[in-house]
Amino acid sequence: MDATAGVIDVVAERGLTPSAVLVTHGHLDHMWSVLPVCREYGVPAYIHPADRPLLADPMAGMGSQMRAAFLQMAGGAADFAEPEHVREVVDQCDLTVAGLPIRVLHNPGHTKGSVSFRLPAADDRPALVFTGDFLFAGSIGRTDLPGGDMTEMVASLGKVVLPMLDDTVVLPGHGETTTVGAERAANPYLREVADQLRAGSPSIPDWGL
Repeated sequence: MDATAGVIDVVAERGLTPSAVLVTHGHLDHMWSVLPVCREYGVPAYIHPADRPLLADPMAGMGSQMRAAFLQMAGGAADFAEPEHVREVVDQCDLTVAGLPIRVLHNPGHTKGSVSFRLPAADDRPALVFTGDFLFAGSIGRTDLPGGDMTEMVASLGKVVLPMLDDTVVLPGHGETTTVGAERAANPYLREVADQLRAGSPSIPDWGL
């Protein structure tokens, strides 16, 4: 939220040239600054088509209580719109942004269009994955908001996270940086999915998310 000024400062301080805005999902706290940053630098926004409508109508991704609280905080209705250039991404598509190879991983569960962005390992570092609100250190994203689905969350954890190498660095949308190995060992949600897959009988855990 309100990240635009900070982005402008970092770009100016380091002499950078922004190439794109990558959106992990369409929730308000993750796309609040998408439009102003895209306008400032004339760059496109990349987002999964299932969450693209939230760029112009982020209220659709909020529960009624959250919507009411936001409108009260904002002093009434707020205006949102798509950036001029929007590029849709799908599962397993490959992007090259600022010379960096990026693989898109569709992981629905938190929202229908939630994605992670994975950069392969390089000579001086392991692979990196930006997970948004899909996977956190010690937790996972909630599934009780519009577009959330526990069945999809469980499937995404098994399909997307568990096959990754342990040294893959996880950069979540909130909280501390972690690794896939640390989450495989200690994240109770990921451990339960892994146990179910090993037992050959995946089901929907009652996590209350």
